[in-house]
Amino acid sequence: MTPPLDSAASPPPRAARTRTVRPAALLDLRAGEVDELRYPAASVLVFAGVPGAGKSTALHRFFAAGPEAEQPVRTASGALVLDSNHTRNRLRHRLGLLPYPLWRPLVHLAHYRAIRAALHTAEGPVAIHDCATFGWSRKLIARWAREGRRELHMVLIDVPATQARDGQITRGRRVNGVAFTAHCRRWERMMGTLGARGDGPLRSVAEPLESASVVIVDRPTLSAVTRVTFDAA
Repeated sequence: MTPPLDSAASPPPRAARTRTVRPAALLDLRAGEVDELRYPAASVLVFAGVPGAGKSTALHRFFAAGPEAEQPVRTASGALVLDSNHTRNRLRHRLGLLPYPLWRPLVHLAHYRAIRAALHTAEGPVAIHDCATFGWSRKLIARWAREGRRELHMVLIDVPATQARDGQITRGRRVNGVAFTAHCRRWERMMGTLGARGDGPLRSVAEPLESASVVIVDRPTLSAVTRVTFDAA
């Protein structure tokens, strides 16, 4: 059974060593062992995956961006963390009496407006929560990163649909079955374009993700990573 990505869990015991990876191009780390992912200063780092894959948990674990926050979180190291859950928490005060599906589009709109503003005006690196299953959202983030003269990097959290469903149950927010299936199909399609499905070689990330680097991880690999850091400006 694959272990969960748990913010409270410690990485499994391993031989004492430090392995720092500076991602470039496309790197498949599934079933790998990595201690640190290190990125250039002022990078845009997107944690992507289908609903329930573990994006918010990763942001909480690596940047102490708790799920209860209502505004973007600035970490002690200077990174700005943008999680759509923070936007949802903030809007709940005004819209929480309505069923969430009715105001979900407003959460998405406010989240992407915050991303655009941060990539144009914020100082230091920016870490972002995004499913990345919509081509339009990937293109918008890539364009805003270019306009802000930032390097775009992505961490794709690749988990089976059953694990993602379990993740939704754990967090108490299940996505509609039809919408979730659509997310999974688009994810599989995106992974296929990268060559991450099947036995062929991995392809370039210039298309379709327009990213300086893409790291593909599974739950065990991501759980074993102890830190995500950025170079000093």
